[in-house]
Amino acid sequence: MRAIQVRRYGGPEELVACELGTPEPGPGEALVRISHAGVNFTDIYTRQGVYRHSRTYRNQPPFVPGMEATGVVEAVGDGVENIAPQDRVTYCLSLGAYAEYAVVSAWRLVRVPGGLDPTIAVSLMLQGCTAHYLTHSLFVLESGQVCLVHAAAGGVGQLLLQLARLRGARAIATVGNEEKAAIARDLGADPVILYHEEKFDDAVLEATNGRGVDVVYDGVGRSTFSGSLRSLRTRGTLALFGGASGAVESVAPLDLAEAGSLFFTRPHMADYMASSDEIAWRAGDMFRFAAQGDIKVRIDRQFSLSQASEAHGLMEQGGTRGKLLLRMTDGE
Repeated sequence: MRAIQVRRYGGPEELVACELGTPEPGPGEALVRISHAGVNFTDIYTRQGVYRHSRTYRNQPPFVPGMEATGVVEAVGDGVENIAPQDRVTYCLSLGAYAEYAVVSAWRLVRVPGGLDPTIAVSLMLQGCTAHYLTHSLFVLESGQVCLVHAAAGGVGQLLLQLARLRGARAIATVGNEEKAAIARDLGADPVILYHEEKFDDAVLEATNGRGVDVVYDGVGRSTFSGSLRSLRTRGTLALFGGASGAVESVAPLDLAEAGSLFFTRPHMADYMASSDEIAWRAGDMFRFAAQGDIKVRIDRQFSLSQASEAHGLMEQGGTRGKLLLRMTDGE
């Protein structure tokens, strides 16, 4: 089978096209013939070696990257009863998606509902379920509350804005340029702050009459961290779910106290997708929202499998306006 391998940690150039043997499913597993794989910052962190010692996403080269895909079940191992060959499925948080075939624990698989485009379904797995757990579990966003969403024109950011609107909350957004600002405004963000032109924490406090926001959803990390803390109300919550600008090296507990008895959390998505029931709940909600037209998924670009390094480069440069996908065939 065609696949992409990481043979040593490093930049996008370490994504190497290769031929590997097709794996076979063991007990409790399924073999999925992949049509599309999602491209996510988790893949970049994995390629860079950020997670080399992680209890959740541990890996050692050589490995096939990618944690999200959609396709058709080819075969199942012993003891698998929830899915069957020929089922169209999608999944996330299982390494090995940048390939024509992948073996996945069956409990992670979700059937793609009839009538829902599989590319939309896969786009709602890692990024969509991230937005879901951030707004439905980590900090349960309620009507009348105010949230700050960084990188609001990216894949997770766009979904966070839409879920905030669905839950009756107000969303303030930060973006890097006017093109991205237009995307955020179209999704209901008010105001939209161009962080290259003004200090976003000052703008947030002005927009909230000095109160600050109830929660900051921050997938950017090092460059936004201090401003995110200053943007919060007393006893507000900072959810740092990514580090696109680099990792936050340390947090002093006393600083959180002095800033207003703030709550800080750095979640792993895997802890919010820890069972088949939890996966089905989050994915089911997101699929239903999409089918009803309550949320829209913006697929920015599709790349061929051999263009994986180009896709990673685009994401690292902040050039995305939605979801990036790798397709296993050369056609559209």
